[in-house]
Amino acid sequence: MQGRIVKGIAGFYYVYADDGITYECKAKGVFRKDKRKPVTGDRVTLDVLSEEERLGNITGLFKRDNEFIRPAVANVDQALIVFALTDPEPDYLLLDKLLLQYKKQDLPIIICFNKEDLGKEGAQEVVSEIYRNSGTTLMFTCAVSGQGIDELKERLKGKLSFVSGPSGVGKSSIINRLQDDVSIETGNISRKLKRGKHTTRHSEIIPIEDDTFIMDTPGFSKMDVFMDDEWELKEYYDEFYPYEDCRFKPCSHTHEPDCAVKDALNRGLISKTRYDNYSLLFSELKESHRKY
Repeated sequence: MQGRIVKGIAGFYYVYADDGITYECKAKGVFRKDKRKPVTGDRVTLDVLSEEERLGNITGLFKRDNEFIRPAVANVDQALIVFALTDPEPDYLLLDKLLLQYKKQDLPIIICFNKEDLGKEGAQEVVSEIYRNSGTTLMFTCAVSGQGIDELKERLKGKLSFVSGPSGVGKSSIINRLQDDVSIETGNISRKLKRGKHTTRHSEIIPIEDDTFIMDTPGFSKMDVFMDDEWELKEYYDEFYPYEDCRFKPCSHTHEPDCAVKDALNRGLISKTRYDNYSLLFSELKESHRKY
């Protein structure tokens, strides 16, 4: 029988199978031998051990359309990155790292800034200016009032979208708003650290409508960027594309003279926040690859 992993907890995998039943499964030892670990979203084959007790064993993994390290998920259609306009303040470097991870997999991306009701005057304009040419869809919501939720739901329709972002930005509150019959535990912001409590502890696929699913994932505050080398980085900055007629080729857009990207930056055509993050990540990747 075939199915899809909708949740994994402590070595147990919950597989929604072709017969419409969700089975609690263990993975066969062959996966450990091959150093392959099933993740939420995987399409699998399974043997049913007990239909009455809904128990089974995962016997095979299908080839993945895509896969991600953090969160560890597979076979998704698009990414929904959720940050807050305030409380906590947006960490643009973390956001850019997420964009790079998903762009590397050629995945459509929605950036959703939540807590619109708490944002300072002009906050929307600030983030819109930073990400307007990033090749993503930008949305604003308020999970408390429901503002923007219907528009977001329309963007998710017919797809499996996975949610990622820091803790405390309202991911679970948004998912609660998107559906009628499931309530996910939510947490408050730590006043001392200005970070949210990790209320989502595992990745789980949740149905929104018949053809629409969302994958809730644990929040986090740090992540690394994985690239073959530092030169690959610029391929995922859409705002650089119109301004790459540089004097030197290849151009890293960091230190070279007569760089068209830096000229566009100085003319206000490229976000300084985005460019500064690019320069920082370029240096970090260069240094890390030099060590190895």
